[in-house]
Amino acid sequence: MSLHRPVATAVVTALSQIFGEGYHADKVLERVLKANRQFGARDRRFIAESVYEITRWWRYLWAVVGREPTADTYELWKVFGTWLALNTKEGAPPWKEFSSIDRNTIPRRAEEAKKNPALLASVPDWMFERGQSEIGSSWTDYLAALNEQAPVILRANRLRTDKENLVKALALEGVEADLLSLPDGLKLRERKNIFGTDAFQKGLFEVQDGASQQVAPMLDPQPGERVIDACAGAGGKTLHLAALMKNKGKILSLDIYDRKLEELRKRASRAGADIIETRAIESSKVIKRLEETADRLLLDVPCSGLGVLRRNPDAKWKLSNEEIDRLRGIQMQILESYSKMVKPGGRMVYATCSILPSENERQVAEFLKKTGDVFELLEERKFAPGKDGFDGFYAASMKKKI
Repeated sequence: MSLHRPVATAVVTALSQIFGEGYHADKVLERVLKANRQFGARDRRFIAESVYEITRWWRYLWAVVGREPTADTYELWKVFGTWLALNTKEGAPPWKEFSSIDRNTIPRRAEEAKKNPALLASVPDWMFERGQSEIGSSWTDYLAALNEQAPVILRANRLRTDKENLVKALALEGVEADLLSLPDGLKLRERKNIFGTDAFQKGLFEVQDGASQQVAPMLDPQPGERVIDACAGAGGKTLHLAALMKNKGKILSLDIYDRKLEELRKRASRAGADIIETRAIESSKVIKRLEETADRLLLDVPCSGLGVLRRNPDAKWKLSNEEIDRLRGIQMQILESYSKMVKPGGRMVYATCSILPSENERQVAEFLKKTGDVFELLEERKFAPGKDGFDGFYAASMKKKI
């Protein structure tokens, strides 16, 4: 495509806000595209994909440029131009913003960068080393999968439709999708903005990765039960639980951020899920009052997010070993205190979107050891990134003994 300067400026502006000001990539793109409503669909897609790909390959691209990463605007044009040279047939236009790029050195530096596995995978050294240490030989395969663009996967909302009829409804609006082997899953054939479709406005689906769709069923929620989603966030899994329960019973969705629960309330209304009650966790008293009240408890805990880096590539430049260790402390604290909400004989699922054993099976093993005979492990599932095109995930189902 022919690159226009306003489109290129939007890319550089977004990169400046992500790396210079520390904002999340998805929020930055939302702002930048909203501020440039004059752009057509093709330009908007180019901006979004360029920003995500440059963010994904940030370290590798700077190695090809031949200098340390920076958020300086002049230098951001250089890294953008280098990305264009490596990934488009046309390369960078002959503009003054790209005039300092030495195009002759790009192929040589690109080959040199491939000799360093952390550079080639475009991750920080500490992350490459931690992955090698915890995961072993599969780590390089995981990194390759995490550097691919994530597909758009939907979950049909059983309260409104089924996946076969959802495919037909989307097709009427020009959106083609294929059925997955998941009970409610389908995948778009190409990326499109589906949030303006009638199907979305009518609550026929939610965007939810295939691995994530397999977490709520591990809780085996039954219609009429009392279920607590204790780290609900914006409620993707809460809505899945409501559908599995056929909108019968009670779901209490908790989170420390009321703004996330506000988004959940909007989504629940659209989805027709009226068994959901939201409650902000303002103090430990909220948890204490709920002791032994839940038939089922979902703990989708805060984590490193290493299993979903392809969706959030900017996260790898904000993470650190210290932050992961801090999160591990929070995970154990949640496990130990929130698990008391489960009734005797009830079930609990601990889940993360991480692929690190230190956040996953090791945490569960330590928790079971600490609690002695209180809980027993029923099932443990690990979802490798890229397998079946899904994200990396972990979930463990446990039963509280009577």
